[in-house]
Amino acid sequence: MQYQQEDAEEVLSAVRQVAQSVSSGREAVADISVLVAVTSNLSLTNLDMWERLLRWEFSRELKASMPAKWIFWTQPTPFLAWIDLCSEDGFKREKTLRTLSGAAPNSFFFAIAVRRLNDWVPQVREAARAKLPIIAKDTDPELVVDVLCATLPHWSSWGRMEDKDKQALVEIASIEKVGHSLKSRILSATSGPMVSVLSQAACTETLDRYLDEIARKAIQPSVRAKAYKCLLEGKIVWCDGRKWEWTDKRYCKGQFKPILCERTVRVTTPFLGTLESAAMDRSPIVRRVAGEMLIRELEKIGTESLGLAELLASDPSPSVAERGKFALKKLVNPLL
Repeated sequence: MQYQQEDAEEVLSAVRQVAQSVSSGREAVADISVLVAVTSNLSLTNLDMWERLLRWEFSRELKASMPAKWIFWTQPTPFLAWIDLCSEDGFKREKTLRTLSGAAPNSFFFAIAVRRLNDWVPQVREAARAKLPIIAKDTDPELVVDVLCATLPHWSSWGRMEDKDKQALVEIASIEKVGHSLKSRILSATSGPMVSVLSQAACTETLDRYLDEIARKAIQPSVRAKAYKCLLEGKIVWCDGRKWEWTDKRYCKGQFKPILCERTVRVTTPFLGTLESAAMDRSPIVRRVAGEMLIRELEKIGTESLGLAELLASDPSPSVAERGKFALKKLVNPLL
């Protein structure tokens, strides 16, 4: 909490400096380098709070320093490209998006731009769809991946997004250099919702060719398990949103249920070789996936299934060994 308060004070100080440069009218475009430097160190996990803070403080400072209206020769307020994405004025947010060019200054402001895909003004969302893929191509892919990793686990809960808005984010993830950086991040991440990132990024085929590498080399066991399952099933599933379902209308009871989508994986790997690799993985989470797929595909595997079943049955993990023993019983008595 103390660190967040200190960050907030630094951000507020930077916003005041930007507002003062705007009010002075000395520059055609205000210098936001101080604000960029401060926001580059912020986490992307609480963007809603930071966006409200920027909007409130910048608006307050501008109004406080606004000259009298009768001074008709005062220069117009300069156009502030990135900070105006937080403006309370929808027209200004739209105009800002349509006039942006070049790379995003940091991951924070690119994340603010991505949030405009869920903006409450339809014209702002339209502008974001048009400009975000162009900006992403000019931006450092590592910054783009920072934003994707923060956004993809939660974008299905963005209630204002339409299918065409989601397509813009898919287009960003489909950029070649972004896909390669996203793969590297998924491989090397030691923590974080990388399984959700992998699942949500699956709506595009960008990561399909990397699934085998992710399955064998990713640090997080749950990520390896997800990749192996996709390869073995030949499909990938992701959440495309949530819908309300009544459980008892008499008492106004219900719950949100996920809307699941799936598609075929556009890569083929030897099923038996992939299954053997999963069965010898260092994590029981992955070996459980191997056990489940072995039981499901016993008839198709053939004679090699016996060796795999015996290997899993002797596993030190009880949950894995249970699956191996069940596979052995199925081999002895197929009617089970």
